[in-house]
Amino acid sequence: MKTYVLASKNAHKAQEIKAILGDGFQILTQVDAGVGDVDVIEDGSTFEENAAKKAETIMKLTGKPTIADDSGLCVDYLDGAPGVYTARYAGENAADEENIQKLLTALSGVPCHKRTAQFVCVIALAVPGEPTRLFRGECPGRITEAPKGEDGFGYDPVFYYEKYAMTLAEMEPHIKNAISHRSAALRKMATGLGE
Repeated sequence: MKTYVLASKNAHKAQEIKAILGDGFQILTQVDAGVGDVDVIEDGSTFEENAAKKAETIMKLTGKPTIADDSGLCVDYLDGAPGVYTARYAGENAADEENIQKLLTALSGVPCHKRTAQFVCVIALAVPGEPTRLFRGECPGRITEAPKGEDGFGYDPVFYYEKYAMTLAEMEPHIKNAISHRSAALRKMATGLGE
């Protein structure tokens, strides 16, 4: 079994990653690895920079192979915004509803066919003595004119997935996980590791 440290304190995220990667992997959180008090500042201008910084920082502290991810929403009409600022689009401690409202205001009057967007996830894998490897996954969709659905979080209520004709917030969690940007990036990583 391969053991990786996840550069996160989030046990739910660790479980989600293990579920996607399968039984051949053990995923430890930063807390499990003894570096739960470390916070890495995400000050990169790209998802790749942020993911690599997190993975490399935690790998150096633990001496173990480390996985980190950075993800966000990129809206084509807004030249890729909110991008790396996805979680704080409407301000440093903005609630999901505030971020959604700012996005819908920015797209006010923009026709449906110009509201294309994608959720992007970049996974960085840092292994001692090896160059850091990056795996990028995307989930394409478009931004609706109003929120719809009760599940999910973040921008899920306004992210419409064409194939299933519903927003991510209207999907069952196992369906969303199967088509998610994180799932796509993790599958690429598993393939890259020869699993």
